[in-house]
Amino acid sequence: MPTGQRVAAAGMLVSGILALIKISAGLAGHSTAVFADGLESASDVFASGLVLLGLTIAAKPADEEHPYGHGRVEILTGLVIGLALTAGGALISYGSIGRVGRPQPPLAGFVVWPLVISLAAKSVLAILKFRYARKLQSDSLKADAWNDAMDSLSAVTALIAVGLALADPLRFRDADCYGGFVVGFMVVLVGVRVVRDTALQLMDTMPDERHMRQIREAASTVPGARGVEKCFARKTGLRYHVDLHLEVDPEMTVRQSHEIAHQVRLEIMERLDWVADVLVHVEPAP
Repeated sequence: MPTGQRVAAAGMLVSGILALIKISAGLAGHSTAVFADGLESASDVFASGLVLLGLTIAAKPADEEHPYGHGRVEILTGLVIGLALTAGGALISYGSIGRVGRPQPPLAGFVVWPLVISLAAKSVLAILKFRYARKLQSDSLKADAWNDAMDSLSAVTALIAVGLALADPLRFRDADCYGGFVVGFMVVLVGVRVVRDTALQLMDTMPDERHMRQIREAASTVPGARGVEKCFARKTGLRYHVDLHLEVDPEMTVRQSHEIAHQVRLEIMERLDWVADVLVHVEPAP
């Protein structure tokens, strides 16, 4: 199993165990915040499952119907994760705020420990997923990493809320419910961010100027290349496809200009591992 799929599968396993522990502890210990955090971890199982599916399909080679490969599935997966997080967070917040002011059984002290375990586990997962998301240029794995990072923050929020409620049950009797509301709200914020980032990719947003400069510099190193008139790039899954207008000597033959264009394509793909392919259009240099 490739690295991205292994990371996603590990995330599913950890999130499933944490969800079971926190939901059980939240119900047994009468904690809305812990229960809400458990529901959030349960949604992570779904998110990591989508990442695993998206990475698996995106790895399929190009075919006649999909000449650019199946990489867009990976971006669509990130979009679905963002939408699911937004909806799930809204439901968690709505359910938590609805319990404010209602008589609640006293909290059990043991509800703190599942949150501590979750904080440690999710912090490690987030760091690993961010690292591999950058390495693999994976939007869905990056979305899942943001999800885990927010899990760590939500665990801290739930810990504060539970701590206040345990320290002074009379004064902070609704702190646990407000903690659940904040957890859900943070999940919504992450979902909106993920939706925004993946939607920009689906709209063929250009990479940043640093990446575009790397493409131009790689093309300029090929002997015979006079300059780059235009350069565009769009992401299709894990890597970018580049359209480049190359300036050459207007007096050279078609065969010679074609050979230079071919060498430019090879040079860019060899230097920049985040480029999947390059389409070179030859222009006469001024």
